Amino acid sequence: MTLKEIASYIDHTLLAPEAGKKQIAQLCLEAKKYGFASVCVNPCYVKIAATELADCDVKVCTVIGFPLGANSSKIKAAETKDAIKNGADEVDMVINIGAAKEGRFAAVTSDISAVVKVAVKEGEKLGKKIIVKVILETCLLTDAQIVNACLSAQKAGADFVKTSTGFATPKGIDGNLLPNGASEHHVNLMRKTVGSTMKIKASGGIRSAKMAIAMLEAGASRIGTSSGVSIIENWDEDYKVMLS
Repeated sequence: MTLKEIASYIDHTLLAPEAGKKQIAQLCLEAKKYGFASVCVNPCYVKIAATELADCDVKVCTVIGFPLGANSSKIKAAETKDAIKNGADEVDMVINIGAAKEGRFAAVTSDISAVVKVAVKEGEKLGKKIIVKVILETCLLTDAQIVNACLSAQKAGADFVKTSTGFATPKGIDGNLLPNGASEHHVNLMRKTVGSTMKIKASGGIRSAKMAIAMLEAGASRIGTSSGVSIIENWDEDYKVMLS
């Protein structure tokens, strides 16, 4: 896989709460330089990113109900509408994780549908397709819950299922923190569940070419990472490690 090819799979991400306008502008410059698929920014920076990227093919992605997924469906829908109005091409929404944990998947489906319906309606007004990605927060779910959450996203008409926010803090029985990002196992499971009907975004903890390619080989169609520049600039070194 070439540098250009792997760059085209990356959502160049900056969701840190302390990020400001200058960092968002820099993020957009990097996305244009390397040819990333999109920049993924918090909703308050969508308009800035859309302005910075108006002269290129890099998409503007934002997050909805982030990072907890605990907003009401009405608020998630309103947030989606506002983001699209401000220039978002793609929205990554967090599911109602508590509902998924309790097995209330009708509620999970309804929550996702609220965002999908707004994305479709607002996209039609603009004459474009708005991509909806559904963040499951896989580190907090069992395999069975992941399968059912994927089916909910599929039923609701979303375009992608996505692994993680990168902000969750799962803990083991000893109280120590557990991994909170993407895993090959979860990406494989998601791919087997949705088949070819949806795409998969792997995100959280992906910081090397080796890991990015592993996720793509497991079935991911997009990589969410704040380490996009590092992955590209250290490609040769990482690739040699992969081949050794």
